[in-house]
Amino acid sequence: MTSHPRKQLDPGQAKPAVPVDRDTGDGRIHPHDGLDHALRANLARMTGGLSPQAAAGAWSDWAMHLSRAPGRQLELAERAVEAAWKLAADMLLPDTNERPFQPGSNDHRFTHPGWAHPPFRFWQQAFLATQDWWNHATDDIPGLRTQDAERVRFMMRQILDVASPSNFPLTNPEVIAETMKSSGQNLGHGATLAFNDFLKVIAQEDLTPESDFTVGKDIAATQGNVVFRNELFELIQYTPQTETVQAEPVLIVPAWIMKYYILDLSPQNSLINYLVGQGHTVFCISWVNPGTELRNVTLDDYRQNGVMAAVDAVSTITGNEKIHACGYCLGGTILSIAAATMARDGDDRLASLTLLAAQTDFSQAGELLLFLDESQVSLLEDLMCDQGYLDRKQMVGAFRALRSEDLIWTRAVRRYLLGIEEQQTDIGTWNADATRMPAQMHSEYLRGLFMENRLTAGRFAVEGRVIALKDISAPIFVVGTETDHIAPWRSVYKTRLFTDADFEFVLTSGGHNGGVVSEPGHKGRHYRIGHHASGELYMDPDAWFARHDPVEGSWWPAWAAWLAEHGSDGQIEPPPMGAPDAGYPPLGPAPGTYVFIR
Repeated sequence: MTSHPRKQLDPGQAKPAVPVDRDTGDGRIHPHDGLDHALRANLARMTGGLSPQAAAGAWSDWAMHLSRAPGRQLELAERAVEAAWKLAADMLLPDTNERPFQPGSNDHRFTHPGWAHPPFRFWQQAFLATQDWWNHATDDIPGLRTQDAERVRFMMRQILDVASPSNFPLTNPEVIAETMKSSGQNLGHGATLAFNDFLKVIAQEDLTPESDFTVGKDIAATQGNVVFRNELFELIQYTPQTETVQAEPVLIVPAWIMKYYILDLSPQNSLINYLVGQGHTVFCISWVNPGTELRNVTLDDYRQNGVMAAVDAVSTITGNEKIHACGYCLGGTILSIAAATMARDGDDRLASLTLLAAQTDFSQAGELLLFLDESQVSLLEDLMCDQGYLDRKQMVGAFRALRSEDLIWTRAVRRYLLGIEEQQTDIGTWNADATRMPAQMHSEYLRGLFMENRLTAGRFAVEGRVIALKDISAPIFVVGTETDHIAPWRSVYKTRLFTDADFEFVLTSGGHNGGVVSEPGHKGRHYRIGHHASGELYMDPDAWFARHDPVEGSWWPAWAAWLAEHGSDGQIEPPPMGAPDAGYPPLGPAPGTYVFIR
């Protein structure tokens, strides 16, 4: 039988997003490949984009390695007996101050005081003991792939979460107390909400409740104008709020996996509004929510027709050769790629580079790696090939699964058993406003960055030539967040390992979004800040953490001071809104039109 090898790719490029069909040798596509693509795409729809082969492989790897480790089996048996003794002791002689098993920091299912009393206490402790045993069972087995161990642990966590005593009305003391208090009205109201949600699912409608926050009025409301638009983004220039402004403008590059206004929520917690109020000329990219028509847009298109097009526009409108560039999450990653390319090509327009919860090295990319291997990505590619994009519901489902105990089950109990309708917040409204991801770009991102880690491995090519982060000479300000499960702070910190520039690192309290949206006056916030001069020896993240004490308050003023320090120290009159003579006329008020595309 004649084999049909896949095409060989340029070593500086990741595999293409659209699955590469086999060539029959005479220029035609093998007729059976279309059938395979269709079958795998339908499978992906049924499984929510998760690969059954990847799951089965992880279970098989774990079971086979455990089966040949009798010592480890004895250890697990001893741990089970020890847990049983702890449960028995806690049931007979409960310690009012200390329970043998504690829920995780993100687990809010057991906060009601009723969980401290029998029999609810026993049910809670038995559940947490089982969870603890499985965490230990999937750890440190010689020969077991780390990713398979973490994947089995993740899958068992999802299974156990279904059986949590907090999910059932007769084993949840909070539900029982509320039922007695309201004479069962909570269950009736919850049943009505469940039925309405069921009808929405059948009709394939969005389950997100109506919000009191209106985009352009309550959120994304900082005044400005759209001054440029192409197929990928609109560029918003914000109206100055001070008589004079810093000489160098600030360009913000948000992630395109969500809408830009996480950085422009309500006026009091809008980072953009804060910067404008501090006397900065601020521009922000508002990415389009792509449809099938953008299926072939590449990651480099986002650099060239996104970041670089915005840099050109800002330079022209302000007449300033220097720009403070700031990227958030995926926007920070593409900004890093653009900055390294600019450095390689001798383009020195960046006065500074700020990265907010953005990764450049993906070897420690956190729990998102649970969803990434060849089987998983190939299945997503077949689904994206069929749709032309990765749907927002598929991405939101993956993010919620990472924190299912809080984002799925706690929400379900409150809504369907306690009858409590969600109170919408500005960040909650934003969180429900997810976007799609173009097929080609998303595959390149997953393969070239997440799976193959090309950017810090010296194998990421732009326009046929490899780039390096160490070429960036502009000072760098990096922000990580303590409880980030999307961009873990130790992974974010590793930017220091691959750059030689003057480097400031901030570690702030909160998660991926809440840590960034940390306005002055926000209660309970703190941050750590440290400076590494160019040429100083590298300090590992744990050593850095130990040497820098927390500072109470918001990190925003520290960043504003850093921007002023790395500018020209000059105050100028605000530049005009747009530059009509140069091809950048005001096209309409902020927040523009792309932000409303669902």
